[in-house]
Amino acid sequence: MAAIRWPRVACAAVFVAAVTGACDSQAQFAPSLPPAAGFRVDDGVLKLWTGTPCEGVTGLTLIFDSGTSNSTDQVWTAPRPGVPVERMDLLRTDKGSFPDIGGPFQVQKPLPADYDWTKAGSLSFSVDGPEAYGARADVARVLRESAQHPSGSYLFGERGWLDASDVQRENRKSFLTVCTPDPK
Repeated sequence: MAAIRWPRVACAAVFVAAVTGACDSQAQFAPSLPPAAGFRVDDGVLKLWTGTPCEGVTGLTLIFDSGTSNSTDQVWTAPRPGVPVERMDLLRTDKGSFPDIGGPFQVQKPLPADYDWTKAGSLSFSVDGPEAYGARADVARVLRESAQHPSGSYLFGERGWLDASDVQRENRKSFLTVCTPDPK
């Protein structure tokens, strides 16, 4: 009788290994390439470059230290049907929020008055309106390395510092800008 059980146990083990191995560790709706947006600091201003235009944007969110007890965010909104976004000044290093300048984006939720975003470990960025992906950046690296790169280069997460020609060449090959449809 023991001889009969071992083949069943072996078959069950092979089945479990096959099913487990077939599972994808990526989230069900994750893009096929890592998404990224560009960040840099010039003259004390944190700047965003989406890499390619995002059309119909109704909101932007920056979350610092996402998933930690220090997590905090700033939210911008724009009226429907939304506006195009490709480059935007986000925050100042010395005074926190970048003042509203009468454009279509208004700060809906500012950072707390005493919050120093330059001390955060990471920032996460998301776009509302069009189909888009979120992006993440290392705050210390953006602050430390921005002055070492030409003003047209932005830190695109793990992809590193890229300029317009780099983004054009690598988008859809090694990463996706936040508003680029997945080429799956």
